[in-house]
Amino acid sequence: MRPLSGITVIDLTRVLSGPYCTMLLADMGARVIKVEQPGRGDDTRGWGPPFVEGESAYFLSINRNKESLTLDLKHPGARRALDALLDRADVVVENFRPGTMERLGLDYAQVSAARPRLIYCSISGFGQTGPRRDEPGYDAVVQAEGGLMSITGASDGPPFRLGVAISDIVSGMFAAQGITLALFARERSGRGQRVDISMLDTTAALLTYQAGIYFATGVSPGRLGNRHPTIVPYETFAASDGEFVIAVGNDEQWRRCCDILDLTSLGQNPRFATNRARVEHYDVIRPVLAHRLATRSRAEWVGMLKAAGVPCGSVRDIGELLQDRQIAAREMIATVEHATVGALRVLGVPIKLSETPGAVQMAPPTLGQHTRTILQDDLGLSGEEIEALAASRAI
Repeated sequence: MRPLSGITVIDLTRVLSGPYCTMLLADMGARVIKVEQPGRGDDTRGWGPPFVEGESAYFLSINRNKESLTLDLKHPGARRALDALLDRADVVVENFRPGTMERLGLDYAQVSAARPRLIYCSISGFGQTGPRRDEPGYDAVVQAEGGLMSITGASDGPPFRLGVAISDIVSGMFAAQGITLALFARERSGRGQRVDISMLDTTAALLTYQAGIYFATGVSPGRLGNRHPTIVPYETFAASDGEFVIAVGNDEQWRRCCDILDLTSLGQNPRFATNRARVEHYDVIRPVLAHRLATRSRAEWVGMLKAAGVPCGSVRDIGELLQDRQIAAREMIATVEHATVGALRVLGVPIKLSETPGAVQMAPPTLGQHTRTILQDDLGLSGEEIEALAASRAI
C-alpha cells in the first residue's frame, strides 16, 4: 500500500515541469498514464547526448513508474479513447501554453463539466490569469525574470543560471503538492478542482529571505558569489587541494571554528563575537580565514571541523555524490529493468514514509510501450479496433 494507490493520473505533459510532477505522484503509488504523440513522443526523448541504447538519459531521469500511451489528440478515434480514460481518471495534468487545451477541447471547463470529481492541474510559465498568461514558459527565461539569476554568480561577474532547471523542477514539486492537497480536499467535499501552477510564481516563492531583504530595505539584493548575505562565515573556501564549504550558523560554532584554525584570538575578539558584527566586518574576517585555510588539505580541514561540530563539507562533483555511502544507505539510487536498456540506475525517492513508503518499481517506458494493453484492458477495445486505430495513425 502506497499513499496514492488507486489514484489514476492522465499525464498530458512533456519536457520537465509536468513529467517531474507526475513522477512524484507515480513514486507514491498513483497510476500514471503518459499520453504521447505517436512516432515522436515527449520532446525529451530526443534530447542528448547522452543516449543509452537509443534512449535519452534526460527522458530516463524523470519518467519512471509510468505507462506510455500514444494518441494523436487531433484524431477522433484517439480523442474517444482519451475521453474514456478521463472518465476513469482522478487527475489530469497538462503543461501547454494557456489556450492550447481550449483549442483541443480539453480545457478545464470542458473536461470537468461531466467529471466533477476530476482534479485538473495546469502548469505554465506565467499562470492561467494575468497580463502575461499567454507567454510561453522556459526555465532559463523564468530563472532570469524570476530574480534568481540576479542573485547567482560572483559579485563582479555576470548573472548565472543554476546548474539544474530549478524553475521547471520546483513548478513540478508545487504541482504535485497542489494535486495532493486537492485530492485531500475531495475526500471532504466530493468535488475536484483546478490546480493552477505558474513557473514565475513558484520561482518567486523560492526567494524567501532575499525577498524579505528587499521588503525590509527597498534595495534589491545583489550577487555575492557563494557568500551568504546575512551569515558569516557561510561560503566556500579554497584548501590546498580543493574547495569546501564552512557554514557557521551561530556564535558558539564561530568560536570553535577559530580554535580549530588556530585563530583563537579572532574568535575571542569582541569585534567579531556576534554574527551581526561578523557580517559588518566581513572584509576583515574573510582574508584571514582564507589565508589560514589554504595551508592544509580539504580532507584535513573537513575532518577537524566536523569533529568539533562545525558544519562543513567538500564541494563534490556528481560522481562523488552518487558514490557516497549515505546515498546508498538512504536508497537514493534504484535499479530497474528497462525494455531496451536493461538494468537502469535512477535516483530514488527522497520522501521517506514509515508506513506507506513510495518506491521505484517500473522503468521509464519506451514510446507507446503500453498502448495496446491500455486500449484492450482498460477500454475493452478488440484487436480489430486497435489495428484500425493503428492503421489510421490515431495511435
